[in-house]
Amino acid sequence: MSSPPPVIVWFRADLRLADNPALLAARETGAPVLAVFILDESAPMRPLGGAARWWLDKSLRSFATDLEYLGLRLILRQGPAGEALERLLAETGATRVFWNRLYDPGSVARDRLIKAGLRASGIVCQSYNASLLSEPWDVKTGAGGPFRVFSAFWRVAGPRSGLQPPHPAPHQISPYDCDLASDRLEDWALHPAAPDWSKGFADWRPGEAGAQARLDGFISTAIGGYADGRDRPDRESTSRLSPHLRFGEIGPRQVWAAADACGSLGAAGRAVETFKKELGWREFNAHMMFNFPDTLSGNLNRRFDAFPWRNGPEDLTAWRNGLTGYPIVDAGMRQLWRTGWMHNRVRMIVASFLIKDLLIDWRLGEDWFWDTLVDADIASNVGGWQWVAGSGADAAPYFRVFNPVLQGERFDPDGDYVRRWAPELARLSNAHIHAPWKADDETLRTAGVRLGETYPTPIVDHSWARDRALELFEGLP
Repeated sequence: MSSPPPVIVWFRADLRLADNPALLAARETGAPVLAVFILDESAPMRPLGGAARWWLDKSLRSFATDLEYLGLRLILRQGPAGEALERLLAETGATRVFWNRLYDPGSVARDRLIKAGLRASGIVCQSYNASLLSEPWDVKTGAGGPFRVFSAFWRVAGPRSGLQPPHPAPHQISPYDCDLASDRLEDWALHPAAPDWSKGFADWRPGEAGAQARLDGFISTAIGGYADGRDRPDRESTSRLSPHLRFGEIGPRQVWAAADACGSLGAAGRAVETFKKELGWREFNAHMMFNFPDTLSGNLNRRFDAFPWRNGPEDLTAWRNGLTGYPIVDAGMRQLWRTGWMHNRVRMIVASFLIKDLLIDWRLGEDWFWDTLVDADIASNVGGWQWVAGSGADAAPYFRVFNPVLQGERFDPDGDYVRRWAPELARLSNAHIHAPWKADDETLRTAGVRLGETYPTPIVDHSWARDRALELFEGLP
């Protein structure tokens, strides 16, 4: 006897069982559930970068295993999502499709078309919020418009952020047991080959269990020192939850609730509130992306449209490869390439160097991050780059130019971060580790450093480059 028609749950950036509104709503219908993931990289979608594709491969494997414990099989399809869903509806006789919302303009445009087309055909479509603490249209200024300044946004959004508690994972779901064709994950070639550049990614544990373990570890060992330690790339002081949040292996309500519980148990209140504010920045970037979608490719501050970028290809290559001659910059770029991640403080340093020292368009840096970050979230990526450039919402003023030497000395005072990722400098003393060109010949020789051979000389003089950037910024109309 064939199974009755299922409710199709279309999974996207929500690869978890716990606190998954679309999955819970499907279970509550009492109908069999069909779990589907569609790899849709057709226009207007932005194809995933290489590092994110690596993560997705591992995350889908983990999620499929988790679903099997509930008796569900994850069906994989590739191509335009609307067409894939129509085929599944025809194959199963399903009349209901549930999903959790995405907020980037490509997904919004696609999903609206899909929802309108399916509803016109009599299909019930329901969407839910699984990835944000507040919907972008719910947080408004007194005049009813979207916020453009984080502090004002968070005064409204912050107090309401913990009002909706997370839901536990379901223990039982009725599965759709009819046989359906599914793509083989191996055929999607998400894992890199020839060469496999992901060997340094081994410390990551994609999947819901890995996300929960990461959260538990952070809460138990690091959150108390977060307020002071979060800017130290030489320490394990941050949560590293960003890729898990990006793929929805854990949701922000779960993270918020865990931080709340930690605070109620007497942990340092300032540290917990600082951590929550970082969740707020993630919310603010999504808010900006949804309400100002043109900023994904253009400046929010249109004055910057006239900026005379140099976009020197050799400088861009040196920056990408971690060969600028500035150790904190090079360490960050090498960490990114090796591990698919970079400490947030260092992200700001390398972005400032690219934009303001080298005069390279922030969009070229954002594109490199998109390809190399396992946590490449389009809203946070663009928001961070425009913040550094001074062209975005609540942006750093254009005259804030990070000095890579001073930043290194302040936030990596013992040079441990640089020594790890730029080992050719490891024998230099703390006094010279962030500016090896200032060391005398004997010091360099003793440390085994030959500038221009084993480690590059600076590709630009920072003081001169800073003055050049300020002159150009001040000349904007």
